[in-house]
Amino acid sequence: MMTPLKSFLHWEKKTPGNTFLRQPIAGQWHTYSFAAAGDEVRRIAAALHELKLPAESRVAILSKNCAHWIMADLAIMMSGHVSVPVYPTLSSAGIRELLTHSEAAVIFIGKLDDFDSQKDGISAALIRISFPLYGAREGLQWDELLRKHQPATALPAPRHDAVATVMYSSGTTGTPKGVMLTHEAFGYVGDRVKTHLKMRDRERFFSYLPLSHIAERALMEMTALATGSSISFAESLDRFQENLQHEKPTIFGGVPRIYAKFHEAILKKIPQGKLDRLLNIPLLRTLIRRTIRAKLGLSHARVIVTGAAPMPVTLLEWFKRLGIPIREVYGMTENTAFSHANFLDIRIGTVGQPWPDVEAKLGEDGEVLVRHPALMKGYFRDAEITARVFTADGFLRTGDQGTIDSEGFLTIIGRVKDQFKTDKAKFVAPAPIEMKLLSNPDIEQVCVVGLGLPQPIALMVLAGNAKEKNADEISAGIARTVHDVNRGLEGYEQVEKAVVVRDGWTLENGLLTPSLKLKRNEIEKMYSPKYKTWYEKDSLIVWDHHTGNDPRPAARA
Repeated sequence: MMTPLKSFLHWEKKTPGNTFLRQPIAGQWHTYSFAAAGDEVRRIAAALHELKLPAESRVAILSKNCAHWIMADLAIMMSGHVSVPVYPTLSSAGIRELLTHSEAAVIFIGKLDDFDSQKDGISAALIRISFPLYGAREGLQWDELLRKHQPATALPAPRHDAVATVMYSSGTTGTPKGVMLTHEAFGYVGDRVKTHLKMRDRERFFSYLPLSHIAERALMEMTALATGSSISFAESLDRFQENLQHEKPTIFGGVPRIYAKFHEAILKKIPQGKLDRLLNIPLLRTLIRRTIRAKLGLSHARVIVTGAAPMPVTLLEWFKRLGIPIREVYGMTENTAFSHANFLDIRIGTVGQPWPDVEAKLGEDGEVLVRHPALMKGYFRDAEITARVFTADGFLRTGDQGTIDSEGFLTIIGRVKDQFKTDKAKFVAPAPIEMKLLSNPDIEQVCVVGLGLPQPIALMVLAGNAKEKNADEISAGIARTVHDVNRGLEGYEQVEKAVVVRDGWTLENGLLTPSLKLKRNEIEKMYSPKYKTWYEKDSLIVWDHHTGNDPRPAARA
């Protein structure tokens, strides 16, 4: 099995002049060939080796995605240590907790939006190494280390079964746990994804989802290494679309919220009615589809995937009509993001079939269980929880509930722990209801709650385009959606109230995880004191904390 490091060394030797990394800085692209990246990786590995750390010491990376993130990761592997990715949006308290728990000895500091507010989370005892180009100037400097050290050539290769990384889950509930993944697990997933999605050598990847999240780490970085491909990065949120259009990736992945933003941007340019008319004209359909793909930066994308959270069926069908088939994939940190995918046939509404070599079945309460060679080695410093998450025969308990059809296609219906009990003593699974409510394009986020209420209620955040409509129009549309959804639900599941809340749920206000999943516990904490008041309102649609003639939410940054 080719580990990620062995794959890199293979391409460094076989295709030294090929482009590996492309990093935009102030509008200019900095390009690193495999040979140039290899030179920097080897020098930084030599610098880490000179620190005389115990074998397999934890080395943290605190940075947004960039070329040096990938090079630091490879240098950590080459020097025989273990990487600890840190979400670049964490607060100082969150960083301190993670670094303390992982027992990190060194930290790379790179591209960050507000490092001044985070630096207190880094102990003075940690050795700091700062990337060049991005602003931070803490401790040892990357460029100085390059000048000081010769490229490492004789460091022993890490064992296949050695831990390559401790990845902390994004934590929708409770304290994040450190998932230990091996070099072999990463190599296995990169090879299998390459094979079963029929990827070619020298694909073009575009990296912008956090590399501290397993989906980007396994399905982008490791697959790029397996295929000898190039990886381009986004300079900033403001230049994201410009960078994407410029680089024209052949492989593209995004969370559902990214595609919802694409959808919103397209409809701002071409209203739905006009778009429908154009797509119904055969001579114009191809031109419209080609133009939209080019504007999105997806004109060359052969494989387009989504994961991390469920994507509304209506949105998948909408993109399919534009000639943009999006493949849902499913996985989690504990199984190296490798479980199910729509890798051959795309069956909208499912997360696909098990990848070949993946065993999948349903356990108690419909819990999805999976087994394959790339499962985690365990949770760092937590043997007790590790033992509980595996069955006696070695299947991983995912915590997700699902259904499997006769052809093996899996539909996720929610988290086992997300169910709540109404005061009628009925258990409700919120995720399927939320997915149906999100078919309304005016709704960007929704969280169905109801602990202790007679019936569930739906908390909603409006989409950006909804601000251009009046409140009565929005209310009427939401009411129609709720009535339509309720017709397909059991009586005890039916939504009694739709509450439009004022502020969105974001990373900044602590209501989203870094992978953009809802933090249900935090949302419940914030709004539960109001449940009873909202429930007793006469109207189906409730607008929270609004005054004046227009009850819509204020604009969000």
